[in-house]
Amino acid sequence: MIPSMRLSSSLLSAATQVELVDALVEQGWYVGQGVIDLDLCHSLHQELHYMAAHNALDEAGIGRGQQHHLRKDVRGDAIHWLDRESEAQRRYLMAMEALQQVLNQALFLGLFEYEAHFAHYPPGAFYQRHLDSFRGRANRVISTVGYLNPDWPADGGGEMVLYNPDAPNQETARVIPEAGTFACFMSESIPHEVLPTRHARASIAGWFRRNASLGGILDPAR
Repeated sequence: MIPSMRLSSSLLSAATQVELVDALVEQGWYVGQGVIDLDLCHSLHQELHYMAAHNALDEAGIGRGQQHHLRKDVRGDAIHWLDRESEAQRRYLMAMEALQQVLNQALFLGLFEYEAHFAHYPPGAFYQRHLDSFRGRANRVISTVGYLNPDWPADGGGEMVLYNPDAPNQETARVIPEAGTFACFMSESIPHEVLPTRHARASIAGWFRRNASLGGILDPAR
């Protein structure tokens, strides 16, 4: 039984916290609809839309540090790291901090930090199948995705597909990028991809991390 904790933006009810933790233990992933407050989704979506319209986003690449490079054949989104510069960002990040406490108390994961960025996928963009972390190579432990698009059309594409780690061609979930939906999964074990989108797709991708720092150097750097 996990401790009941009210998250700062009412992101997860106590019942949803239990469902989320149980799903991570049993299958390695969780998807919930209507989890994120729609007013918060609207504020975050408007913020990301403004950045995209004013060329304030960075093209996303693959790899980190000296291994980072752009690969439009692999991923086509543009990003902006959340830095608490708006009230909406602060609300979302405070909710993730509270969730971090829940996960640590329930699963003893030793999570010490959460990082997240806006992700804007223009029409036609996708992200090929990948893992967010490789065993023993990095400190991302649990990945999260919060979706921001209101009234996503049935033919909009852009679904995130989660795959069975023991049967790589077997889909275990297909997540429609509809505002309010929240997904999380184990970073090292759940392969996933974003299918080509037919409309501008808005989300927040984030990661809970363990502390693998040495000598004051954060490992891995963003």
